[in-house]
Amino acid sequence: MKNLCVCMSLLLIMPTLAWAGQVVLFLGDGMGVTTVTAGRILAGQKLGKQGEEHKLSFETYDHVALIKTYNTDMQVPDSAGTMSAIVTGQKTRFGVLSVNAEVERGNCAQSLSGPVPTLLEQAEEAGFATGIVTTTRITHATPAANYAHVPERDWEDDSMLPPDAGAAGCKDIARTLIEFAVGDGIDVILGGGRANFLPAGESDPEYPEIKGRRKDGRNLIAEWLRNNQSPKGAQRQFVWKADSFAALATKGQVLGLFEPSHMQFEADRTKDRSGEPSLAEMTAYAIKSLQDKSRNFFLVVEAGRIDHGHHAGNAYRALHDVIALDAAVAVANKALDPRRSLVLVTADHSHTLTLAGYPPRGNPILGK
Repeated sequence: MKNLCVCMSLLLIMPTLAWAGQVVLFLGDGMGVTTVTAGRILAGQKLGKQGEEHKLSFETYDHVALIKTYNTDMQVPDSAGTMSAIVTGQKTRFGVLSVNAEVERGNCAQSLSGPVPTLLEQAEEAGFATGIVTTTRITHATPAANYAHVPERDWEDDSMLPPDAGAAGCKDIARTLIEFAVGDGIDVILGGGRANFLPAGESDPEYPEIKGRRKDGRNLIAEWLRNNQSPKGAQRQFVWKADSFAALATKGQVLGLFEPSHMQFEADRTKDRSGEPSLAEMTAYAIKSLQDKSRNFFLVVEAGRIDHGHHAGNAYRALHDVIALDAAVAVANKALDPRRSLVLVTADHSHTLTLAGYPPRGNPILGK
């Protein structure tokens, strides 16, 4: 298979499940065209080049395309609606996850009758191994769109779930992930967001001063580990720090939650208290683990903190996370057989970064 660098939808990927065998979807959250341009220049300048002539690993692909991912009710979209469009093939509203466009944000009753199947769910039903890797909370909008069907992206744990929604049958996103029952379950789950899985009052293992958020008293990590509904249940592993991740076996299903909230920006990662793996390291592990489990797999990898850097007006952090995504794509390019794999690199939406004025070639992209 040829590789693709595209802004794509489910309609493009669906036929590949029958013959591609191994599909990896990379998502740079907020990584619009200007961000790719600036990331390319910074990556080149860090190598001692002028920068403009450099190519990111996914810019060498044979095919490039652009489509529009948008919300049906807003001029400026968010990650919930746009990632939902990417993995379901249906455009939907701002703030909702993998439900149809008729579902109003926050309307539990409508969401229960409006779920739309995701590509990851269909891959599980087809017997594929599956994985999700992200640098955000695993319950954040982009990763959650792969497995959750909720009308409010902020329902990440039950402390955010309105009592009437819970009584009506809606679940928070963390619980939805732990109770995911399609196929034999997601095989590799790596990201941040431990606090959403731990009960209120329970100390985080890395930061004892930070407590869990769950009001229902449930420790969802412990529940996931002892869940024997899956034939792989006895082999399940949980990790939360770098040295445990480095020693992790590739057999069985894996849950890695490396921060109470989002993982560190790549520029700050080495300062983490207990260490955490890079996006490239998580990608390498996920591919090897999924390859060991099945001939066919579907993996989603999100560089989610590009978006967060832009929200803060911090080009330094955002662009270093673009470079981290570039390294992760390079890992996939090396690990996969191009004759039976498909790699796609895209963004869910663009962001605020602009290049203004007329600087000469080679001008430091983070300078004046």
